[in-house]
Parts: sequence; structure tokens; C-alpha cells
Amino acid sequence: QVQLVESGGGLVQPGGSLRLSCVASGSFAAIYDMGWYRQAPGKQRELIATLTRGAPPTVNGRFTISRDNAENTLYLQMTNLQPEDSAVYYCNADIRRVWGRASSNYWGQGTQVTVSS
Repeated sequence: QVQLVESGGGLVQPGGSLRLSCVASGSFAAIYDMGWYRQAPGKQRELIATLTRGAPPTVNGRFTISRDNAENTLYLQMTNLQPEDSAVYYCNADIRRVWGRASSNYWGQGTQVTVSS
């Protein structure tokens, strides 16, 4: 069974930083696109950024997404966090479990980020 497990969320003051991690575990043949999304209360889930397997780190404003393919891990470095960044942050990945079969899309359970003084 494939699992995506996020970690690194928590309470941070405005202007602070956090680094989220997402580790893919289980039995699989390959991981393709990985990405971060977030969902604030009462709002739709929104895309932060995705990263293909061989792509370099990508910057989206105050957020930098990177991945370590050897460790099957996706990162999200967030700086100068503001209250409006408070949300549940989710990891998403396209993973091929067995060669010869199509890949499937997986979600992690989410990690809460709260920005408040």
C-alpha cells in the first residue's frame, strides 16, 4: 500500500518560517509529479506548486518546493508566513505501483499550519 505522510506543520508567528516534508512509503515502481496544495477553512483546495521528477526546486513567491528522489520526499519551504497562509497543507503525487500499469494519484492526510501571534 502506498502512503504519503506529511510533517512539519504547526503554530508559527507572522514572519516566521516552516519546512514541510512529505514522504512516500510502501511498494511502488516510480513516483512522477509531486505537489503541494492547501485548503483553508471554508475555501477550496488550491495548488501551491508541482514538481516533476527531474525538475530543480521551484519558487512560488514565498514558497520553495523541492524534492529528494532518493528519499522519496517532497519539501515545502515557507518563509515570511502570514495569517492568510493558515491552512491544512496536503501532499499529492502520481505514483506507478507496478510497471506496465497506469499510475494513480495519491493524497496525504494533511498537516495543519497556523500563523498567529
